[in-house]
This record gives sequence, structure tokens and C-alpha cells, in this order.
Amino acid sequence: QVQLVESGGGLVQAGGSLRLSCAASGRTFTRNAMGWFRQAPGKERDFVATINWSGIETYYVDSVKGRFTISRDNAESMVYLQMNSLEPEDTAVYYCAASLRLGLAYEGNDYDTWGQGTQVTVSS
Repeated sequence: QVQLVESGGGLVQAGGSLRLSCAASGRTFTRNAMGWFRQAPGKERDFVATINWSGIETYYVDSVKGRFTISRDNAESMVYLQMNSLEPEDTAVYYCAASLRLGLAYEGNDYDTWGQGTQVTVSS
């Protein structure tokens, strides 16, 4: 069983940046796609970004393309989400997730392990 722990959330003004980190422990995750999701108050959890097992391929939801970057360091068992040009609409709890798939994973059902989440609040 892999465990995921997110960090790096906080309060930032619109236009600012944050870098979320996700530390993985337990089973080796180097051959698993990873993803970030977010859940705003009163809304469902939504897909944000995914990265394949090697880190070569990535995919983003349209609303964050050009602003967010997902990356991974398999040697350190870490996944990151660099968030730039943040907007109030980005306010949510952000979750890191691990998939059993090697390739990009776009749906919540593709993931079997989730972190506890980290709050990101963007003020206008």
C-alpha cells in the first residue's frame, strides 16, 4: 500500500504562485501514473493534471493549461504541481493520487490511492 502526503498549500493573492508537493511512501510508485485533483466547496472533485510513470507525458484540464505544471522525481518518490498566475477560481483542496496505470490517467476511477489534501486559497 502506498501512502501519499501533500504539502505546500496556503493563502496567496491572485496572480501569485504556489508549488504543491506530494511525497509517496510504501510500495514503489515509479511505474504508476500520478495525478492531481481538486475540490472546491460544494463541488465535486475534479481532475487537474496527470503525469505518466516516466514523467515524459503530461496532460492538463483546459482551465489550467499554460499556468500549472506537473512533474515527478522518481528517485525521491515525489510529485509536484507548480501553479502560476493563480486565480480565485483555483481555490480548492488539492489532492495527489496514484494510479495503477502506467500511462496518463484522466479519471478519478483510474486512481486507487489518495492523499489527505492540501488547501489552496487564492484571494482577489
